Amino acid sequence: MWRLVALEIIKTTMKEVTVQELKGMIDSNEDFQLIDVREPFEYEVSHINGLNIPLAGIVIEADKIAKDKPVIIQCRSGKRSAQAVMLLEQQGFDNLANLKGGILAWKEEIDPEMDVY
Repeated sequence: MWRLVALEIIKTTMKEVTVQELKGMIDSNEDFQLIDVREPFEYEVSHINGLNIPLAGIVIEADKIAKDKPVIIQCRSGKRSAQAVMLLEQQGFDNLANLKGGILAWKEEIDPEMDVY
């Protein structure tokens, strides 16, 4: 329980992007990187175009993550992506934002036809 409380406290200071903001970034061809930290089987069900780096390997594969442009981290609901943001910030990244609500929010607000589990 304390871990969940700590995560919620940290999320209040973490930069977040809404799915509407992300859609605007995509539509205006902004230069950013989208990282999906779900497991490969989850990514195969549905995804927004981006790089799949599961949370368990995010630090090991940090060299694949841009440091020179905004990076949006997403997962199913926003919790794993928040953990990824925290881990990457500890590695010196300062260009990160968590996708608020994850792919579930994307389905609800942007693409109701998207398959999710």
